[in-house]
Amino acid sequence: MRIGVIGTGRIGTIHARTLSRHREVGSLILTDAEPARAQELAYRLGETAAPGVDEIFRWGVDAVVITTATSAHAELIGRAARSGLPVFCEKPIALDVAGTAAAIAEVEAAGTVLQMGFQRRFDAGYTGARDAVRSGRLGRLHTVRAVTSDQSPPAPAWLPLSGGLFRDALIHDFDVLRWVTGREVTEVYATGSDAGPAMFRAAGDVDTAAVILTLDDGTLATATATRMNGAGYDVRMELAGELDQIVVGLDDRTPIASTEPTGPPAADKPWTGFLERFGPAYEAELTAFVDVLRGARPNPCDGREALQALRVAEACEVSRRERRAVSLTEIPGAGPAQGGPAASGEPEAYPPHAPGEGTGLRAQAAPGADEVPGLHDAYAAPWASETPGVTGAWHGGPEAYGGPPAHTYG
Repeated sequence: MRIGVIGTGRIGTIHARTLSRHREVGSLILTDAEPARAQELAYRLGETAAPGVDEIFRWGVDAVVITTATSAHAELIGRAARSGLPVFCEKPIALDVAGTAAAIAEVEAAGTVLQMGFQRRFDAGYTGARDAVRSGRLGRLHTVRAVTSDQSPPAPAWLPLSGGLFRDALIHDFDVLRWVTGREVTEVYATGSDAGPAMFRAAGDVDTAAVILTLDDGTLATATATRMNGAGYDVRMELAGELDQIVVGLDDRTPIASTEPTGPPAADKPWTGFLERFGPAYEAELTAFVDVLRGARPNPCDGREALQALRVAEACEVSRRERRAVSLTEIPGAGPAQGGPAASGEPEAYPPHAPGEGTGLRAQAAPGADEVPGLHDAYAAPWASETPGVTGAWHGGPEAYGGPPAHTYG
């Protein structure tokens, strides 16, 4: 099969590298708002770069992976749906419920596939927590506590494009909370602080937030996030039940130290970012997408799942702004997600694995993210639907811009 990758920044590079190594993927066509970036990655992976989105669709692909700026997600999803193409898209679909629902409706009307990139569903720790809850090992859940702490803040130019701390960062916690517990959020109370750098206030955002969430079975959950944690990148989830208590994300690289005399020491090499912490999970979600394309498994995270997580984030924004508890009934878009907690026969989690083990990936080593010159965030610049033409041959193959690459794919 041939897959088009639209956006070759930080996440796009990781996904393209995974797909390029997969034995079921014959070839990739890469494009980006910065043509040189797509060229460089195509050269390093032995794939083909295209001068723009139009060429991705005109040259012919079997599926599309979207890792552009959020502002372009819905438009590109719609274009793929109208072309009858399955899509893997990084979260979120859009920064508002209406735009998200419209894109989902277009996908469903076309009868195509939309898999969303919530990588924590493919992390071994979260998978283990979900199994513990579903098996009854914890008994009735009392509380869930989620933590997301970035080591350093994002670039100032990115903040106005991000949608804010709730939609950009905590949306992962909201999604995995639903997925692990199998319950829906019914009410939130959220607050935030912008006492850090002035760039957060200028963007109308906060650098730190805390949320109390009530689930539909009465379980209480909290979620906190900060853009600045000097100790390192920290993502955890604690679940306490009447029979047992477990934690996700506590290992020898967790950037937290005990003050107890006999407690564990501080991590020698703490996690520094999400790509490092969730590397195997990112690989697994793209492997799952290939399996979906092959008809080997159900869609593990469709657009309606993303919509429900966004509704929680939207409720948090309303709560923070109005300083009150907000019921999810106040946020449009309610209804059971496909394959979500309210549905029967939910697809099982993708089995955790070591990098490259049991994933269909080719055995050769792939370059690390730091080995790709000029690699930076996929959201560094808004995506333009038309990429200006450039001259010369693309590194991905000997073809000029005027036509599709000559190749064979299965």
